Amino acid sequence: MQTLKLSQEWDKTFPKSDKIGHSKVTFHNRYGIPLAADLYKPLEASDKLPAIAVCGPFGAVKEQCAGLYAQTLAERGFLTLAFDPSFTGESGGQPRYMASPDINTEDFQGAVDYLSCREDVDPERIGILGICGWGGLALNAAALDTRVRATVVSTMYDMSRIAAKGYFDEADSEAARFEARKAFNAQRTEDYRSGTYALGGGVVDPLPEDAPFFVKDYYDYYKTKRGYHPRSLNSNGGWNVTGTMSFLNQPILQYVNEIRSAVLILHGEKAHSCYMGRDAFAHMMEGNPVPENKELIIIPGAVHTDLYDRMDVIPFDKITAFFRQYL
Repeated sequence: MQTLKLSQEWDKTFPKSDKIGHSKVTFHNRYGIPLAADLYKPLEASDKLPAIAVCGPFGAVKEQCAGLYAQTLAERGFLTLAFDPSFTGESGGQPRYMASPDINTEDFQGAVDYLSCREDVDPERIGILGICGWGGLALNAAALDTRVRATVVSTMYDMSRIAAKGYFDEADSEAARFEARKAFNAQRTEDYRSGTYALGGGVVDPLPEDAPFFVKDYYDYYKTKRGYHPRSLNSNGGWNVTGTMSFLNQPILQYVNEIRSAVLILHGEKAHSCYMGRDAFAHMMEGNPVPENKELIIIPGAVHTDLYDRMDVIPFDKITAFFRQYL
């Protein structure tokens, strides 16, 4: 198995809490890809703890908001694991900067494998938390993995919907998807010929004056001191051009209406992505066998990245109460 090189210094975009213990750990998914993670644990813990695996946003690393969520929830009594997905950050997997609806769902399940086998974790009380694009993947994992007792998704993206229909469903046609497939496959040929994978570019920099608001929103996080990290794809060169290709044909929310475990979906009222959270919740409730443990909360006035790191906006009291109830 690939050996990972992990940074040992505190290189997060948020300050370290003196209320928790922190360590670097590794685990692997069922494809044998080793994953790097930050483990956060309450200092006074003695019994087996409820545990939460955290990942996201799509194109971010664990040193950004996934770690902030994980550390904050550890302060509130949970053992938490913020991890880098396959092919990104400090985790393994070759080639780099690829994404997969299957493998990245499996990354969450690999985290559950790892947490289930820790002596300080109660395997009957494991939850997951997905941010942005890993919100949709967390829902897919919850639909597949019956060991997941509770799921929180924050400011979620459905990456398969974006790939197949474009932002705001503006490219939802057979003709548009055909052109996208042609472009992806032309790039595949070029990449194979050159022996390298072309990068698609991270968040645009410099920021054009006429950039849409959601691009400005991302710039304000990924390209400034607020959220920049040298290992973050969005802060730098981005995914491979072909990195998200398979999302085009593989919808990840097909069976979310069969999730029996508890789910909380959080979204900002002013977020450009809010329609994805609302629609995912509506689909999840269609004929769901256990609708009573599902909840959608729309946060007034909040934009997409407010739920990345704005401690005065992220409803941590609600998240904590939800996990305490269902874990």
